[in-house]
Amino acid sequence: MNATDAASFVDKWRARWPEWQVAAAFVPESQRATAVAWFALLQELGDAAWRGADPTPGLAKLAWWREELRGWSRGARRHPLGICLQRQTAPWETLGRTLNALPATRELGAAATLEALTGLASAAAACETALLGGEANADLAAAQADALARCLVGERVLLAGQGSEALWLRRHWPRTPRAPRARRIQAALLHARLRALESETPTRPLPAWRVLPLAWRAARGGR
Repeated sequence: MNATDAASFVDKWRARWPEWQVAAAFVPESQRATAVAWFALLQELGDAAWRGADPTPGLAKLAWWREELRGWSRGARRHPLGICLQRQTAPWETLGRTLNALPATRELGAAATLEALTGLASAAAACETALLGGEANADLAAAQADALARCLVGERVLLAGQGSEALWLRRHWPRTPRAPRARRIQAALLHARLRALESETPTRPLPAWRVLPLAWRAARGGR
């Protein structure tokens, strides 16, 4: 397990989100590596739950991740992404316990998936705040968890190419002014991709001329 192995997972995430090459300029340099490693972890969990015709391999992966995240909370790690993430204090074991919610959402619509992921999103939002900053305020925790849940649902809708679900989700899209800056930017990029999917335009990376103002506004606190 080494940094090269970790880079392969980050590169897989970057391949799906090449817009980040431009957008990362608006994230503090000290947070960039952590942000992409965190997003890569969420992608691994989502892919395990939602990719492929046969859910069985994904169930095995999620069971492995439950044990891995429990290990992170105890100072142990096996997965390469742990090099960047595990040493940072975050409620990893709590996140691992909530992964059981993911498989059941495989065939659900966006609204039902959103409801089913409430607990997971709460745990993930707590991890995200610990990793990337943002306001660790109890009054904001529910709103941040709801925003992250909608982003997770958006990732699944995008992965499945569900235009009608993209329409519903965009109508219920959260504002994220107090979320960590990296999350605000990624949410803005995801929202733009969902807009294209809603209009049945094949989803593809956004051009740099669109990424630049989107990321700038999101960094300042707007969508």
